[in-house]
Amino acid sequence: MKAVIKGAGYILAHTPDMVLQNGTTQTTERIVNPESEYLKELPSHIRDWNTVLSYWPNQVYIGNKTPDELAAIPQPWCDKTCDVNDRYGRYGQMMPQEEFLLLMQACDVFSLVMLEKSFVATHKAAFAANPLIDETIVARLVEGIDADEIARLVAEEHSEPLFDNGKLVGCVNRAHDIDVNLSAHVMHENIVSKASSVLALLAALKNAGVDKNDVEYVIDCCEEACGDMNQRGGGNFAKAAAEIAGLSNATGSDVRGFCAGPSHALIDAASLVTAGTFKCVVVTAGGCTAKLGMNGKDHVKKGLPILEDMVGGFAIVLTQDDGVSPEINLNIVGRHTVGTGSAPQAVITSLVTESLDRNGLKITDVDKFSPEMQNPDITKPAGAGDVPLANYKMIAALAVKRGEIGRADIATFADKYGMTGWAPTQGHIPSGVPAIGYFRDKIMAGDFKRCMIIGKGSLFLGRMTNLFDGASFIIQANSGAEESNAGVSEDEVKKMIAKAMREFAATLLAAEE
Repeated sequence: MKAVIKGAGYILAHTPDMVLQNGTTQTTERIVNPESEYLKELPSHIRDWNTVLSYWPNQVYIGNKTPDELAAIPQPWCDKTCDVNDRYGRYGQMMPQEEFLLLMQACDVFSLVMLEKSFVATHKAAFAANPLIDETIVARLVEGIDADEIARLVAEEHSEPLFDNGKLVGCVNRAHDIDVNLSAHVMHENIVSKASSVLALLAALKNAGVDKNDVEYVIDCCEEACGDMNQRGGGNFAKAAAEIAGLSNATGSDVRGFCAGPSHALIDAASLVTAGTFKCVVVTAGGCTAKLGMNGKDHVKKGLPILEDMVGGFAIVLTQDDGVSPEINLNIVGRHTVGTGSAPQAVITSLVTESLDRNGLKITDVDKFSPEMQNPDITKPAGAGDVPLANYKMIAALAVKRGEIGRADIATFADKYGMTGWAPTQGHIPSGVPAIGYFRDKIMAGDFKRCMIIGKGSLFLGRMTNLFDGASFIIQANSGAEESNAGVSEDEVKKMIAKAMREFAATLLAAEE
């Protein structure tokens, strides 16, 4: 039995007001230096809806453009306009802030998200027209409340405000009077993650052509945690999102590993399908409001727009072998072990070459690698450089050391075996998985045979260990349905066993005579 990638979904929600209100760089600045020049200048660097629609990396993320086309566009990309500005793409969609606020309200089951009456009335029709939003989700919307009541909740009840174009249009209420884990701020974070996960789930299932009732298990691998004071990260985002998405036959659980979470989750999912435990498993993750505008100070300082204004989400559908779709090869799994250490070369060796060596493969036997696909438009002005390129240089150096390429080939290695980054900087979102939809298309077209997804994570951020983390796996062309003459069928096995037992019994009887 094999697990195959049936489809993928990628979504972006444009949330400019959440950059100002919820990104930790901004919320921290308001506490430490509320009169800072950065906060005063920030609003003038916020992008509008039309600008984000025509931003090259965004169009690559939802599948209207390819990584190859992006690579041909000189960096930076923020001062260029893509020739496609469609909100809907091959893999998913971009959703404007107004509709996303309504989706948050539809995903809320404890009456915590309050929206103003006229705001709901104005945007409900557009929300309902979204091809991924069915009548069951639309039916979850409520009429809304008066603007004065929203203002009171924010001023007197510690509710988290919701703005649209700088205007207060709603709020998220706290779920408990004293439990900080159920504060309005945390509930806002969690509902945003849940809503973006729901949208990604719906996109992936549509793309995969899989009926909602066929999904048996959902794994969430976002970087949020939901719980209360007695179980702070108890979960379960997966089942919560599955409920709203209408996956009535599914159960699920959450997997966490910081940026490496998606790789761990996909290996888990593929293992469940391969073992026959479940026939259809979906891995999903919503976005993270804390990282909106995370590098905003550097962007503003350099006169750039705030590029971290999109909440990301993705979902990958895995099913039992259909004889066509690319398969996950569980024999080629890289893992950063406890004893690996944190040296960059040791990390790459553990994630890339060790698993290849065990299977008699070279680095050059992999057509494309997808490590941390961070958008360099975002990371380079912040001093972090081109993250994917740095990974490719390390892989190339290992290939030279192993005698698989010449030293002169290092310069072209990234172009041949890598891709430029295009994903929003939300940790788990760029971590290898944005390329899965693209890889699936290229493998099915016969352009690629074997691709590697590499997830890396920084576990020390949780202050539980100084260890690094990572996991990798191979996506490869489907080896085809097993030929009838290539093995023995179950019925044939049963007949062979029965025959052997009869012969054995006859032997025993003959011995007794």
